[in-house]
Amino acid sequence: MSWHKVKKAIRRLFFGRSLGGEIDPDEIFLDASNLPQFDTHQFEGRLERPISRGTFFWVVAIFLIIGFVFTGRLWGLQIKDGDAYAKRSERNRLEHTTIFANRGIIYDRKGREMAWNDLNTLGDYALRTYAPVSGIAHLIGYVKYPAKDKMGIYYEDRFIPKGGVEEYFEEDLSGENGLKITETDALGNIQSESLLTPPVDGKNIELSVDMALQEKMYSLIASTVAERSFIAGAGVMMDIHTGEVLAMTSFPEFDSNVMTRGEDDAKIKEYLNNKNNPFLNRAVGGQFIPGSIMKPYIAMGALQEEIIDPLKEILSTGQITIPNPYDPTKKTIFKDWRENGWTDMRRALAVSSNVYFFSIGGGYDGQKGIGIDNIEKYTKMFGFSSLTGIDLDGEKEGNVPSRSWKAENYEDGEWRVGDTYNSSIGQYGFQVTPIQALRAVTSIANGGFLLKPTIVKGNRDIQKKSEFISSPGEYWRILREGLRLSVTEGTAKGLYMPEISVAAKTGTAELGASKSMVNSWVMGYFPYEEPKYAFVVLMEQGPRANQIGATSIMRQLFEWMYAYTPDYVK
Repeated sequence: MSWHKVKKAIRRLFFGRSLGGEIDPDEIFLDASNLPQFDTHQFEGRLERPISRGTFFWVVAIFLIIGFVFTGRLWGLQIKDGDAYAKRSERNRLEHTTIFANRGIIYDRKGREMAWNDLNTLGDYALRTYAPVSGIAHLIGYVKYPAKDKMGIYYEDRFIPKGGVEEYFEEDLSGENGLKITETDALGNIQSESLLTPPVDGKNIELSVDMALQEKMYSLIASTVAERSFIAGAGVMMDIHTGEVLAMTSFPEFDSNVMTRGEDDAKIKEYLNNKNNPFLNRAVGGQFIPGSIMKPYIAMGALQEEIIDPLKEILSTGQITIPNPYDPTKKTIFKDWRENGWTDMRRALAVSSNVYFFSIGGGYDGQKGIGIDNIEKYTKMFGFSSLTGIDLDGEKEGNVPSRSWKAENYEDGEWRVGDTYNSSIGQYGFQVTPIQALRAVTSIANGGFLLKPTIVKGNRDIQKKSEFISSPGEYWRILREGLRLSVTEGTAKGLYMPEISVAAKTGTAELGASKSMVNSWVMGYFPYEEPKYAFVVLMEQGPRANQIGATSIMRQLFEWMYAYTPDYVK
């Protein structure tokens, strides 16, 4: 083929026929004269159609698009995300591994382990384990383990504390995780390991509680709930000089080991569906109507205001009557729990005379009362409606009745003398936590020091944080003698024991309009002559007819203490 034909073929290939405009006859016609010159097996001599301009355009466009995409992707990988991919590549080569710190061990006051760490052969961190003892769950709390994603990478590289000591003292218990770097080759083989940051284990904590005593208190509360149809209960005991809590328990409770492991779905569901809320620490977070355990503080208010001689006797015939504020032709009756006869202040505390406290609280039959404003003042002076400051989360403030409280919470917000009467016996407007009741009765035992409770042994800052209730020593003596008389002759006679001298005050708080259910309280201290410890037990919502309640629990606990922990009661 001549050079002239070659050039035409090239032009036709790239530009089609329109560029040339000419067609040689020998490009079209194949005859006998030229056909033998072509190799038909190689498609020679075959008429070819030139590439159109449209086809050429799309071919070029496709190549350009591919080029742009490739260039853009290359820019993204190399420029925009280059650092990130470089780091990822580095991580693939250098693996960073968290070395989990061990949490601090929690001990009771006698050195017994309440929470510790067990070896975990299948994981990267130790297993948190709790003593298999009833009654400590609310105090200790539990933890949730570090969590991995599907790729095995920890998105949560610490223990998550839930309640109790575990949460409140998290900063001390947790420690600091360490970091290890492992270098691998392209096949994943370890080339070297280097400890970048060593872990720092958490600090151990020694609590002030006696685990055995706490377990016994819990078991007595639990059995009384089951046998006497209460729904729940709580108990606390405290050193009246240091504020150290010797025992604190709440029923019902959960199992810290079950919650930490998270494997027993049925048990966890049972906890969550329990209407009596086993996750509520009633000792610090439960708010209850206190009833007659408020009477000593009303008595102190009357002494401070000098409205009555403590030796003056007031007659209780079983009730008092006043005109009905809505219908003066009718009488409103306020009942005593029995006819208590003539009682002075000490005996009124001992037998828990409602009529006596109606009289000094709201005034009656010529006896002036301190009134609601002073009831508010003096009960707040003993720490009610305030946080105690105990080193646990979840504490509640409770409530003290007042004119403003009623105005804010009731459509008919006018305060009446009947409200004052009911407040004088702890039946109206009060909401009290067991730890508040314990703190208040402790101040009676120690002569006016309102301590900040602590669950840590040897916490020397507590005395600095105590408050002092300024009141004549004689007033404190009157209250103490009244509480001792309650044990020897009055409503707390169930706590009379030759071996242990106890001073106490009981309370039976009526619930609801029908008053068929009650909260059963007992508070006090021991030994009476040289007090060391104060206590409070609450039994929540049991039948009014019950003769067995909080006082019975403390009686059984004292008997156990005398046999197994005599140092506490002597």
